[in-house]
Parts: sequence; structure tokens; C-alpha cells
Amino acid sequence: MEKLVVTGGTPLKGEVLISGAKNAAVAILPAALLIDGVCTIDNVPNISDVRLYIDILKSFGAKVEWTGEHELTLDTTHVSASDKSLELTRKFRASYYSLGSLLSRCKLAQVGIPGGCNLGARPMDLHIKGFEALGATVDVSQGKIIAKADKLEGTSIYLDIASVGATINIMLAAVLANGTTIIDNAAKEPHIVDVANFLNTMGADIRGAGTDIIKIHGVEKLTGGKSYSVVPDQIEAGTFMLAAVATRGDITIKNCIPEHLESLTAKILEMGGNVDISSGDEIRVWCNTRPSKAIVKTLPHPGFPTDLQPQIGVVLALADGTSIINESIWESRFQYTAELNNMGAKITAQGKSAIFEGVENLYGAPVHSTDLRAGAALIIAGCVAKGKTEIYNIEHIDRGYENIEKKFRLLGANIERVSY
Repeated sequence: MEKLVVTGGTPLKGEVLISGAKNAAVAILPAALLIDGVCTIDNVPNISDVRLYIDILKSFGAKVEWTGEHELTLDTTHVSASDKSLELTRKFRASYYSLGSLLSRCKLAQVGIPGGCNLGARPMDLHIKGFEALGATVDVSQGKIIAKADKLEGTSIYLDIASVGATINIMLAAVLANGTTIIDNAAKEPHIVDVANFLNTMGADIRGAGTDIIKIHGVEKLTGGKSYSVVPDQIEAGTFMLAAVATRGDITIKNCIPEHLESLTAKILEMGGNVDISSGDEIRVWCNTRPSKAIVKTLPHPGFPTDLQPQIGVVLALADGTSIINESIWESRFQYTAELNNMGAKITAQGKSAIFEGVENLYGAPVHSTDLRAGAALIIAGCVAKGKTEIYNIEHIDRGYENIEKKFRLLGANIERVSY
């Protein structure tokens, strides 16, 4: 087993190169199952979730090969809805995207009921509602989900909640359906746009991604033969932006899309940090003083991302005054606050709200990563804290961040990965 050991007290300074988006990559890879041919995907983050998805795609009959450090070539000419993937698909949440793709391509799909970070209830009722509206029958029993259809017919689907997962899954299922499918109250996150752009590059006809209404005109087949580059990871970029504020450092984030980070930029400025976005694909963030208190509410895009909530929580734990975070997405997102309290923070979390009484210092302690983003937050906390912080359960962190300790080390952090 491995842990991260961080000795804090050094402001982080320098440049960091952002990887391809984890949330986009784990949706684009199963989207490739729709292609009757070969495609190349670049800027793919080499993280454990991606490596697991490669194994899942292979279980469906796809041929997948790393043809560069961050480039994958996929041959999905011959795929089937094999049940060999059941155990693999149970290992993380995004495996459910293979349902939409295989249902569209093969008219049959089956996965193990997906797992992932324990952030609370994440029902698939909206996914199932969409599949059934398209003409599929869906059975959920004995630890697996089976969807099948003789044919899929385009229709209008209203999502009661602007669910990212349901938006993408219905979009995948509709790509090869007969006629036009309209998704109303669709989620608008950047990785939804990226999945749509990927599919359109491969021959799909999807319009309106990034807005409330997405229209998918069904096509007969996707032939591939093209290359596509995954969008930069807005959450990784945001993580380093907040690390600059927390450590009172100065970091230039390279290979990012500033428009995807506007809600975070506004909060950093509100808390007394400085942001320069004069360059098209770079953001410089620096902070010279103790951050100011703030009120944060997580919301679907373009609101403040829930995936940056633990990271900004570290900043607010150190801020001057009393801050509040209201979490509107996941009811169990505040598990990390107990770990910060072990480091000297004063946080009271109850339900979907937490009150942060800012302290001047955090102190090194053994802590446990409760989920992917909590783990990133604990690294930031370790960089700030006086003394040594040992972070356990770092397999969560490796799911979504590539070479994270190397990137922090290049910014001046004293961090190492240790076997124990």
C-alpha cells in the first residue's frame, strides 16, 4: 500500500501543465463503442479510472492501444454486450456510460451496478427513464442493469434534474436511434460539450450541447477514422488555483480553458486572491495575504462545481472570519471536514451545510482520503500545515489526478509517495 507524505509551510510557486479532463475521458471512451471503425483520442489522462475503462472496453471486444504518452487508438469495429464486464463495471460510477453506447449500437447492454466515491445516493432513475422513453426495457436486479430494445425511436425527454450522467447516457443512446431525440433541461457541464464534439467528429449529429436543450438527430452509423483531443481538466486546474490561494503562492496554470473556471475565479477574487487571464489558455493565480471569508454554494455548471468544494474548503478553513458552504449536489461531500479538523480546523458540518471558523494555521497529522476530491484537498492542506501530514487511501486520488505528487513537487511542495 502507498501513502503521500507532505511536509508543509512552503508557498507553491511556478507553472503546472493541466492534463486532459478525467470526467470527459471516462465518457468519451465508452462513446467510442458507437463507432464501427477506428479512432484516435489524444490528451487522455493516464489515471486509474481510464486504465480501468480500457479493460472494460476490451471486455466488450474493443482493441485499445496506447500509441503515445497520452494517446489511445481504439478499434471498436467488433463489439458486443458481453457479460464479462460485470465485475469490472461495478468498480466505478462512470462505467454506466457503456449502457447508453451499447444499447444504441447493439440494442443490448449490461453492467454491474456501478460503484465509485461514496458521496451519497446517486440513483439512475433518470437514465432509465431516458432509455425507456427511447423504447428500451430496463431490468435492475441481482446486482446488474440490463437494457435491451428491438429498436430505438427518437423522442422528447424532460429531465426532472439537470443530471450530467443522465444527459450523457441518453445522448449516447440516441446517437444511432431512428429520428430526432430532444433532451430538455439538459446539464451543461464542459465535458458534456466535449462528448458531443467527439461524437460529431466521428459522424454523429448532435446540436445544442452546453445549453438547456440538446437535439440528437439519429444517424445510421459512426465510421470514425478521425482523431480527437480531450478538453483540459477544469477541476485539476481549479485545484491548483486554490492551492495557490491556500499556500499564499503564485502559480501559472497552463493548458486550461479560463471560461470553464469563471465561478471559481469570482470566488478567488472575492477572497482576496489575484487572477490574471490575459493569456488565452493560461491562468495565473497568486495571493499575498490571509484569504477573506466567503459563502459558497455548489450548483450545476456554470455555478460553482461540487468537485471543487473540498479544495475551497481548505481555503475557507484558513480564512479570516466565518464562512459557509452549502452543498446542493451530494449530501456526503463533507466527509473531508473531519480530516481537516484533525489538522486543527474548526468546521461544523451537518447535512448539506458546513460552517468554517477560520484558523490561522493547520498542523500536520495522519489523515485519510475519503474520496477523489477530498484527497486533493488534503494535499493542499498538507502543503499549508506546519509539520508532516500523512495521507492514506490515496487510491482515490489516483483515480482522477495524473502524477499529482510530481506536479506539486515541481511547484516547490515537499511531497513524496511512500510504500508501507
